[in-house]
Amino acid sequence: MPISRSFQERVGHAVGAGVLAVVIAVLALASPTPAIAAERLRIAEQYGIVYLLLNVARDQQLIEKYGKQAGVDIEVEWVKLSGGAAVNDALLSGGVDIAAAGVGPLLTIWDRTHGRQNVRGVASLGNFPYYLVSNNPAVKTIADFTDKDRIALPAVSVSVQARVLQMAAAKQWGDAEFAKLDNISVALPHPDATAAIISGGTEITAHFGNPPFQNQELAQNPDAHIVLNSYDVLGGPAASTVLFATERFRNEHPETYGAFLKALLEAAEFVTAHPQEAADIYLRVTGAKLDRDFLIKVITDPEVKFTLQPNNTLGLAKFMHKVGAIKRPVERWRDYFFDDPAIGEGS
Repeated sequence: MPISRSFQERVGHAVGAGVLAVVIAVLALASPTPAIAAERLRIAEQYGIVYLLLNVARDQQLIEKYGKQAGVDIEVEWVKLSGGAAVNDALLSGGVDIAAAGVGPLLTIWDRTHGRQNVRGVASLGNFPYYLVSNNPAVKTIADFTDKDRIALPAVSVSVQARVLQMAAAKQWGDAEFAKLDNISVALPHPDATAAIISGGTEITAHFGNPPFQNQELAQNPDAHIVLNSYDVLGGPAASTVLFATERFRNEHPETYGAFLKALLEAAEFVTAHPQEAADIYLRVTGAKLDRDFLIKVITDPEVKFTLQPNNTLGLAKFMHKVGAIKRPVERWRDYFFDDPAIGEGS
């Protein structure tokens, strides 16, 4: 029986449709949908419980999580440094993208890079009292230090500890003498300074540190005592440690920058709600040999608050301008912080 023309046309259409489907499939394989974008984020951190939000973000891979939600595969690199000067150098040289240090180093680099890299604050890492601890029984106040004493701090004249000490000196002896104690100050990483205060017998007779190092000193050396509390100098609870970055990084990597802020917010909520688990994370990430209960006590100290809001920083900024440590005048805290709703209303 001869095949009808209509049947031949139907078969031809079917074969054509099949070929077309195969062609589409092959083209799809040859030109896949674009892969998720990949970026690298390098973060400089230092020593102490003041960096706990970064420890939690690292342990739980929160930056990576929020990056994926924004369509970015973020590879995070962590760089451990000591002292604001080293951190600032790493940021300006392009070695890191986000720096973690005290408010003092932030103000120094903000002033130094105006009109160029335009470094500004990203967020606070929380409110923490910093203690100037001495193992010299003769030293009750900063007025009792002599040329035989040595004060250890992360970086001379640059770190937030150094700047707070200068504020205290200005109050004690007048603005002209704000740097009076710089000549007996030495740069030393917190772990080394803590060991010196606990053991005694070294030229280091005082350490302006941060938690948990200051708490270790007070607990393990009966001669160790608080000479100065940063809250007393700054006028109340203050954000001593902050994060900062260049304007270019923030503008060119908005998804990564946003993912970082979201990670910090979740980390702050986690630490506040789960201090025991946060202590475990700190021990796991840092490898610190600390008693867990001791660490939990530090984290839950009523004077400590884990927040991204940069509280009570303006007083230090205005002091640094008054004594010539920074050239640019400061009117409000937003002058040296990026304007992001995530960090709230600082001061």
